[in-house]
Amino acid sequence: MHNLIVGTGFDFETQSFYFLSIIHKTLNMKNPSVLRLEVAWEIVKERMKENDINLTDEDLEYIPGKEEELIKRLEKVMNRSRGQVIAYIESISSNEDLAG
Repeated sequence: MHNLIVGTGFDFETQSFYFLSIIHKTLNMKNPSVLRLEVAWEIVKERMKENDINLTDEDLEYIPGKEEELIKRLEKVMNRSRGQVIAYIESISSNEDLAG
């Protein structure tokens, strides 16, 4: 089962609002597939294309409930491990930009 949990909040330290989107692939908590995004996927996608001109819209196509396909595709295209792909996506989302 796939779930999409979307929420907003306020960070008192930075005094800014944030957007949180957590995508779960499975209810199996031993090995969940989770992307924690602080902004919408379209924003993350554009930031990723800015950081890596070799990434295409096809590479970054995300269909809700099929995040595993996105992660596996990016593992191959970016020549990175699953953990590195997830960390990269989440850092781009939070504007920490683990580019390179």
